[in-house]
Amino acid sequence: MKTDEKTLQRVYRMPFAAVYPHYVTKVEKKGRTKAELHQVIAWLTGFSDADIARHLADETSFEGFFADARLNPNASLITGVICGVRVEEIEEPLMQRLRYLDKLVDELARGKAMEKILRS
Repeated sequence: MKTDEKTLQRVYRMPFAAVYPHYVTKVEKKGRTKAELHQVIAWLTGFSDADIARHLADETSFEGFFADARLNPNASLITGVICGVRVEEIEEPLMQRLRYLDKLVDELARGKAMEKILRS
């Protein structure tokens, strides 16, 4: 799937801190915890809690956030639909990483077992 350049740039410049509270709200509404959210983010990006806090405080863009990340080698095992698009068919690497994160947060909120979310 191809996304237009204007949309890509708008999303890439968006601060991770602008979306993070929505992730927290989504998972907590479904009985999951912020700690579990951090576990999912850490699995995908290699970030510690301190790294996540730094990116939030610095209002790092998604582009910068994923530039600093050490993407998990099993991230390509993340498949399925998010926002009506199959994540494995997204052509733009950064958008695909962003959608990987969205998919993991979605799975967490839906009550999926952590072992399955983390593809272990």
